[in-house]
Amino acid sequence: MTDRPAVAPAMRHRSMRDHNLGVVLGEVARRGTVSRAGLAVATGLTKSTVSSLVGELVAARLLVAEGRTGEGERGRPGIGLALDGGHVAGLGCEIGARRLAVAVVDLRGRTRVRLEQVGTNRRSPTAVFDELAALAAEAERRATAQELTLVGAGLAIPGLLDHSAAGHGRCVVAAPNLGWRDVPLDPYLADLPPRTGLPVAVDNEANLAALGELRLGAGSGHPSFLVVTGEVGIGAGLVVGSGLYSGADGFAGELGHVVVAPGGAPCACGGRGCLETVAGLPALLRAAGLDPDGGLTPLLDALDLPAGDPAGDAARAAVDEGAAGLALALTAAVHLLAPGLIVLGGTLAALGPVLVPRLDAALAAQVGALRGTAPPVTTSALGPDAAVLGAALGVVDAVLADPVRIMPA
Repeated sequence: MTDRPAVAPAMRHRSMRDHNLGVVLGEVARRGTVSRAGLAVATGLTKSTVSSLVGELVAARLLVAEGRTGEGERGRPGIGLALDGGHVAGLGCEIGARRLAVAVVDLRGRTRVRLEQVGTNRRSPTAVFDELAALAAEAERRATAQELTLVGAGLAIPGLLDHSAAGHGRCVVAAPNLGWRDVPLDPYLADLPPRTGLPVAVDNEANLAALGELRLGAGSGHPSFLVVTGEVGIGAGLVVGSGLYSGADGFAGELGHVVVAPGGAPCACGGRGCLETVAGLPALLRAAGLDPDGGLTPLLDALDLPAGDPAGDAARAAVDEGAAGLALALTAAVHLLAPGLIVLGGTLAALGPVLVPRLDAALAAQVGALRGTAPPVTTSALGPDAAVLGAALGVVDAVLADPVRIMPA
């Protein structure tokens, strides 16, 4: 019989300790404020184990004593423990078709820094990432001034991503509204703060918008919902069982390239009649007789014009056509995915007062007979910041699940 290596018990012990640190930290995040005695009951760990783990997490500035709770021993008040929101934070970055955005979010989910730079990003990746790195560096300086330490970064990109790229690192397979195809990401990501050696997490902007809505927005408390984001393009993020669903290849959610007008206008993806060609912002502006690069404000102004005004009537007709295409795509999504809620984000959220009643009526007519009721449609609680906040929250979630990754050995 062969003896096991002498180091095996220590390795098993450390693995269990690492796991339990995440269990304790996650329970505090879930409960808000809890005593050591409450943690022992909730986790099934011994009081001495909980006390030791809490000591490590407090020393790492991940937990802090805060007030008292009624969960002490023998009915006495216990000292409450809460997430320490004053030291550790995540950096979120977003590359949109017409803006760059960064945000710093602390462990408690509070936005501590938020910066934006408006302008087209349909240009070379080098130019875009240079400006994003400068914006992120300014966010890091502002975070440091608040005594926050960035422990990781997340990046939202409006495109299809390959996270393996045949052994060559992560890659943007296609981002039609940026004009990017087969762009390797890792060389650019190395220049983003906080340069800790931890990898920068990268995901589609619609997925990260869904994460933002799940944690802080309209999806909070909903285990299954669909987020539909709109800017130049249209994307969708799906939450199932309170987790993101990205599909077998990570390409799920390309709602903007569902064909709603066969043989219709050409799309940046190479197809024709995609949802983006009737409901994307440039398409709406063009149909309303406005400059397709003019932004959302002219369209909103035209929608406020009285009935009978040619500009107002043209804007309303354009939005009606876009709503019809969006309703067609959402009807298919509801039948296939059965989300409990549909959340409109980005420019679609800004058009919510016009779109929501039209979509509610269309979905009720299309799916109500089969399902009884259609999922309600609402607008984002985070506005255009859902994706950049979701990118930062992804960093926070990673720390809460595995605090050892940022703790001293």
